[in-house]
Amino acid sequence: MTDNITAALAEVGPRLRRLRTQRNVTLVELSEATGISKSTLSRLESGQRKPSLELLLPISVAHQVPLDELVGAPKVGDPRIRMEPRKMGDRTIVPLTRQPGGLQAYKMIIPPGRPTEQRTHEGYEWFYVLSGRARLLLADKDITMHPGEAAEFDTRLPHWFGSADDHPVEILSLFGKQGERMHVRAKPRGQ
Repeated sequence: MTDNITAALAEVGPRLRRLRTQRNVTLVELSEATGISKSTLSRLESGQRKPSLELLLPISVAHQVPLDELVGAPKVGDPRIRMEPRKMGDRTIVPLTRQPGGLQAYKMIIPPGRPTEQRTHEGYEWFYVLSGRARLLLADKDITMHPGEAAEFDTRLPHWFGSADDHPVEILSLFGKQGERMHVRAKPRGQ
């Protein structure tokens, strides 16, 4: 466990006691409101009993406070992703996800003039053209895509994508190695 998590867990008991006493609620009253025995509540407040969801949820409801207020969950760090661009052959790849596994997001800048050799591999790909014109070879299809267009395909089909002309193409790519699919939600009709 990280130091932040250990510190947050150590503060749960004192936080529960402070909240209860600030509201002028006795252990007996809280026990009646939650169905948790007075001795369990006392041990929880003194740190002799570890907090669990089964104990904290009824207390949260009784005090009418969000669960995070009882737990004092560690603050999440800066959500911005500052990934460094890297070169993969002639492509510039900027990873946009931090967590391994599942869907991975990338911004790719692909220069013109790349060989058009189709490949296959496990996974599922979705990409969106940000700028330039993309060419997608998918099995026997040859598709030119413009900014604002997206493609989605099973990567077990022979495929290749890159610049459609003599200018670089910039795309946003989502790739799932286990065949996860990206689902784009369209606006309801009439909007």
